[in-house]
Amino acid sequence: MTERAHAEGRADGTAERPAEWSTERPPGVWSGSWVADRLGVELTGDDTLTGLLGLALRRNPKRAHLLVSHVLGKHVPQSPSVVYGHGVALGRRVRELLGAAAARRAVVLGYAETATGLGHSVADGLGPAPYLHSTRRPVATVARAGGFEESHSHATSHLLLPEDPALLAGDGPLVLVDDEFSTGNTVLNTVRALHERYPRERYVVVALVDMRSPADAGRLDDFAREIGARVDLVTTASGTVRLPPGVLEKGQELVARHEASPTAPTEQRAGAPNAASAGAAPGSAQRVELRWPHDVPDGGRHGFTAAHRDRLEDALPGMAARIAEALPAGARRVLVLGFEELMYAPLRLAHALEQAVDAEVRYSTTTRSPVLAVDDPGYAIRTRLVFPAHDDPADGPGERYAYNVAGAGFDAVVVVVDSAADTPALHAPDGLTARLAAHVPHVLLAVVPSYVPRPPRAPERPPMLPEPLRGPAFSSYAPDEVGWLLQDLSRVTLEAPTEEREEAIQSGGAHYAESLPVEYQPSEQYQQLFHAALEASAARLARAVGAVTEVVLAERSPRPVLVSLARAGTPVGVLMRRWAQFRHGLDLPHYAVSIVRGRGIDANALRWLAAHHDPADVVFVDGWTGKGAITRELAAALREFEASDGVAGFDPEIAVLADPGSCVRTYGTRDDFLIPSACLNSTVSGLISRTVLRADLVGPHDFHGAKFYRELAGADLSPAFLDAVSACFPDATDAVDAQAKDLLSADRTPTWEGWAAVERISEEYGIHDVNLVKPGVGETTRVMLRRVPWKVLARAGAGADLDHVRLLAEQRGVPVEEVPGLPYTCVGLIHPQYTRGATGADGKAVTL
Repeated sequence: MTERAHAEGRADGTAERPAEWSTERPPGVWSGSWVADRLGVELTGDDTLTGLLGLALRRNPKRAHLLVSHVLGKHVPQSPSVVYGHGVALGRRVRELLGAAAARRAVVLGYAETATGLGHSVADGLGPAPYLHSTRRPVATVARAGGFEESHSHATSHLLLPEDPALLAGDGPLVLVDDEFSTGNTVLNTVRALHERYPRERYVVVALVDMRSPADAGRLDDFAREIGARVDLVTTASGTVRLPPGVLEKGQELVARHEASPTAPTEQRAGAPNAASAGAAPGSAQRVELRWPHDVPDGGRHGFTAAHRDRLEDALPGMAARIAEALPAGARRVLVLGFEELMYAPLRLAHALEQAVDAEVRYSTTTRSPVLAVDDPGYAIRTRLVFPAHDDPADGPGERYAYNVAGAGFDAVVVVVDSAADTPALHAPDGLTARLAAHVPHVLLAVVPSYVPRPPRAPERPPMLPEPLRGPAFSSYAPDEVGWLLQDLSRVTLEAPTEEREEAIQSGGAHYAESLPVEYQPSEQYQQLFHAALEASAARLARAVGAVTEVVLAERSPRPVLVSLARAGTPVGVLMRRWAQFRHGLDLPHYAVSIVRGRGIDANALRWLAAHHDPADVVFVDGWTGKGAITRELAAALREFEASDGVAGFDPEIAVLADPGSCVRTYGTRDDFLIPSACLNSTVSGLISRTVLRADLVGPHDFHGAKFYRELAGADLSPAFLDAVSACFPDATDAVDAQAKDLLSADRTPTWEGWAAVERISEEYGIHDVNLVKPGVGETTRVMLRRVPWKVLARAGAGADLDHVRLLAEQRGVPVEEVPGLPYTCVGLIHPQYTRGATGADGKAVTL
């Protein structure tokens, strides 16, 4: 689902004139008119756009024009309170959008180089969110957590180098911040790369301006549906750049012609440069000792936490005072000039300095981006200083630029660089300080220590993992039937009312695995229905169990290690173990492990399995497929585990009893029919709850948790279910042999038709969130028992397989709508946009 949100007006709420770096521009002259008049480029949209943006031309083979922000602090010197205020205001709007609980779990990611400071300011406005920005400066001691391409940029490759690899691994909202949203390609590339490694349910895209074309505007919505996540968009203003045919070629020709002109202003605006300070040698700059706080990073290149932010806030007044003391007496106009990706530290220093002195303080930074300079009030880049790179960049030497500094009337410039950039090239005769000294009377230099992440410590040897839990101490299954790779949380109160859980989950305030629903206690009528369904389907279940087991033995391993995904997979794993024992005399090991959507499989359980068995023999088992979310989750989690632990060999292919969604190759049937174990919760799963993953209960060396509901022993139907199906094994052997033979010779390539059907239903019913569409009899039953259902879609003519669903729907006041041609027997729809106010006075779900 996507949401667009933008507001007009300035971030600081004032009604001043459009923020422009220089008062020399005549009133009413737009800084994009020069380009618009010559190339026919039009800026349309919100009334505030021309106050936020100007236009320039750049030397770029992919795009001729450049949108020049007046409030970003990159190309146009601006008041630091305006620059910081815009970012903080956007962050506050993101916090309002997410809600306080989800905002606390958010991570903010900014884009290098232009939006590193903006992203950091958004993080400040959002609250205690950690911040990371992409970088083009590789660091040998830091492993890449990802990377992506920015297709239209002059420097395309971005690296993500967090010091803490877990920074991006959470499932809270990811807030992506760029200065402009022009085509959406960069954001899509980023989310695609990160979602594959760190899937999550929600993303928020933040930009000062949304300038997508109508053709690009719908791509974000389509992409959100593709990955099954919600993507919101928050901007200050929106509009479109209308480009006439041939504008790229015309722009390139105009740039070439203007640069070849002998009157082109390359180094300064027309007029004589200012004298260098007190006869100082060219390139000299007076150093200011900042006393940067120890252990505070210079920015978000490797991550910046709330604790870092607090220490920086405490130190800013003192650092600003030291800069103020170094300024020349009587300085009325001061520029704080940052350096490429180093935008946030100079911005905060400039902001603090602005509050400490009477002088007019402005802020901007140097850049890699080559832009044409034209000395015209209707053009955004009036002057350009050119100097060589001075930080030993990974992509080699090259020109760097400082725009709108020369001729702007500054009495002093405070250059802020990190220590990696404080090199001889900075102070060379053609270096940045010399270029500045030729135009500004006083040049000060403040150096922020480059943050170098600590080398990774050798991982501590984890404590010995415990042996699996077994019945009767944990679960009502016999001890040889299954070993649970879980920790027992039976004494912890984890249950919450269904409606309360649903509201928290949908609002982003909680993950479904952090609590448990109150266990559904079936009525006598419902239990009778379960027994009738079991009697009717036991033989069919026996055939499916036998068939999938035979396929596993033939294709996967002659002595597989069955690992069921708790808890729906556990009864199936027990039955597969029983079939192998009945038909082949095999005593197969069987374990149950936790997998959590959005957070992956229990890595400690994988470590235990790898220490005790050959990973190649492990076969993961589940009950059925719906749309295939767990199938994808398992594959991604195993890739992560192999990368983190270096343990290869686990096969992500799940073996399931039924595959109505066509998501796997290993199955007993693809029919969507009633599997009676889906009718109940713990009372058909060994009295074990669904699994729990909560940080205060599950430590880094713990298995995920679950509860054993001993008090429900009187209602336990787990043994009855297993025994009823197992009793049909002798009569099913011939049918199993035939069914397994057909399966082994068939093309079982997954078609993922279930996923396509879910996407279609999500749109047709106006839900716009595939996570709220639960296809198949099993998943629909779970919706009725654990979530807040909205309605049930039933295939026209579906018979006894839906008796229990119809009974549950009647009990909960949920409509059942017959749909012709439905690819599943039924589909359960969770109440969209749920709050507790969306239920009736009797607690039953209502229709929208």
